[in-house]
Amino acid sequence: MGSRYGGLKQIDPVGPSGEVILDYSVYDAVRAGFGKVVFVIRREIEQAFRDQVGSRFENRIRVEYVFQDLSDLPDGASVPEGRTKPWGTVHAILAAREVIREPFGVINADDFYGPGAFGKLAEALTNLDPDALDSVLVAYPLELTVSEFGTVSRGLCDVQENRLHSVTECHDIRPVGEGIEVTRNGVREIVEGTQLVSMNTWGFSPALFEEARIGFFAFLGNDPDPLKGEYYIPTLVQELMDAGKSSVTVVPAADRWLGVTYPEDKPRVQAGLDALVKQGVYPTELWA
Repeated sequence: MGSRYGGLKQIDPVGPSGEVILDYSVYDAVRAGFGKVVFVIRREIEQAFRDQVGSRFENRIRVEYVFQDLSDLPDGASVPEGRTKPWGTVHAILAAREVIREPFGVINADDFYGPGAFGKLAEALTNLDPDALDSVLVAYPLELTVSEFGTVSRGLCDVQENRLHSVTECHDIRPVGEGIEVTRNGVREIVEGTQLVSMNTWGFSPALFEEARIGFFAFLGNDPDPLKGEYYIPTLVQELMDAGKSSVTVVPAADRWLGVTYPEDKPRVQAGLDALVKQGVYPTELWA
């Protein structure tokens, strides 16, 4: 549920024939060579999601549905009294651990990444050692991922020679004058808009699941905000890099990112998709 958007962004039509953003992601994934899609959803929206979104793909690509349940925790952990929401993106990945046995990509359902992102992910994953923890990140310039209608959160990347050296989850990001204002580790600062950020376009091997379980258990034992704290993918990746267990290849995005954080963002996304249809990147009706 998009609290700032005021509804289910994932099933809000934005394409010229009623497509949702996820339609374009699955379409791009299929033509890039991916063979399966796993939807991580809340159990209470399962039927609506299957009927309105998932049913369109089930005869085009293998589809799995998994649920990010509050009670799905590592052995020895328990839900704090008063906790009502899941624990973020690492928790979401762990929800898929029983149905993924191969290198896999991770995306947000409400972000448009463009066909190039899926092509680059597919190429990188075919060369990924399924038993290693090395990974790939398709990164986007910060200035192209902000909203003029409110603040956003992003993972700011320090990249050297196409390798990720650090990624820091930053919040309350907004354009200010000629720069971008962010909150990093509790401190407000101005950064350049050209800095690359993670939009959760990752490629991992299945070996990640065990490290994610270990990291998540440690997070639960040290969470300073047990009622609202979340364990993010960039945090897990940084921990693996710091421990010398993982190397992350960064691939700059080739396409324009589009996303709907706020209702006012929707017309810009619709215009961007209309332009891509007119350019022939996508057909007018994706699944005709």
